[in-house]
Amino acid sequence: MSKPGCDGAEPHAEDPHVAATRALEAEFGELIARFRHLVAEQADRVSPGMLPGAYKSFAAIARMAPVSSAALAETLLADKAQVSRTVRDLESLGLIERSTDREDRRVSLLSPTEEGLRRLEAARDPQRNSLMRHLSTWDLQDIHTLTRLLRALRSDADTP
Repeated sequence: MSKPGCDGAEPHAEDPHVAATRALEAEFGELIARFRHLVAEQADRVSPGMLPGAYKSFAAIARMAPVSSAALAETLLADKAQVSRTVRDLESLGLIERSTDREDRRVSLLSPTEEGLRRLEAARDPQRNSLMRHLSTWDLQDIHTLTRLLRALRSDADTP
């Protein structure tokens, strides 16, 4: 009696490269799910009820400051209207502030406030310490290798 979907031929093993890539995809899936959970936790620590998207916008502003809303939208691959609403929300929370671009006075530049930076650092500390604890037992060369491989993978993903 043959199994459904079998043509009676001897089953063949999956290509090792395909199997390894699928295993890597599964690990990335788990890592992304964990990352989303951590982002949600950090957002809530910055401001209870803050959505992860607003947190990502805030973190990008802190990293890129000073940055225009248009550049922020491009970086986040987000709709300019959504970024504008998020920026207003972040401003109302006192996390960011606007200044006028000296080169183009029509453009507002976004930067984190001192309070915003303080809250961002406090929100990140628990995970930063966790990563340090996990990697403290790793060989330093393994950390460098992982960093190099992730950078290469990211660079390859950016190439059409």
